[in-house]
Amino acid sequence: MKNHDAEESPAYLDAEFLASDDARPLRIIAEYLNPLRRLRLQRVHDTIVFFGSARLSAEGPLGRFYSEARELARLVTVWSSSLPSHVHRFVVCSGGGGGIMEAANRGARDAGGRTIGLNISLPHEQEPNPYVTRELLFKFRYFFMRKLWFAHLARAMVVFPGGFGTMDELMEVLTLAQTQKLARKLPIILYGSSYWNEIINFEALVRHGVITRADLKLFIFADDPGGALKLLQDAIEVSTSEKTPAFAASRCRETL
Repeated sequence: MKNHDAEESPAYLDAEFLASDDARPLRIIAEYLNPLRRLRLQRVHDTIVFFGSARLSAEGPLGRFYSEARELARLVTVWSSSLPSHVHRFVVCSGGGGGIMEAANRGARDAGGRTIGLNISLPHEQEPNPYVTRELLFKFRYFFMRKLWFAHLARAMVVFPGGFGTMDELMEVLTLAQTQKLARKLPIILYGSSYWNEIINFEALVRHGVITRADLKLFIFADDPGGALKLLQDAIEVSTSEKTPAFAASRCRETL
């Protein structure tokens, strides 16, 4: 007996088709258009992104970074809430998981602010932390689409100690800054100078000629929440536009 319901269902409601290899382009487009619509509805103008390890806890050996990420996110949210605007500016955004991500979302919630979580679907599930604003929790299948949304709205990035994932995100952002691919300035703060100078030998990169000494000015170090906030306030250019979301334009030779 024929299943007429299956035959008559429109393709966009066919779950089996949407999960297939053939529909991959549709899933990719959906991971662009769905966040775009939701962010516009929630009047999110731009973000400050927090990166860092999912494995850090308040009680662990690097526990101070959890506490300091939480405090910095709180300070950022208090500052952003004080700006005269009809849209949500400098919203704290994280990967939506545990560790530093949780600390950032938690700090923003401490200040009574809205906060974004860009979660990712992994074989070993990364559960979203409970501090992300419900309407601003996104779940991505594709890492590259998640990275696009990290960079698309960011007015600054604060990178706390982390492992492979954090370094992957850091290097991608540094590459955007180094190549001037983004049309606006993107301050990058490496939080925890002793950690980052031990993990990455920046001077060796200069010595071997694979980056220039000028490239070391693409980021700045911070070691306490108050100092990091001051660096952000000094570096971020507060625009008067209230168009939401406020995308960073991508530059290429043909548009210069």
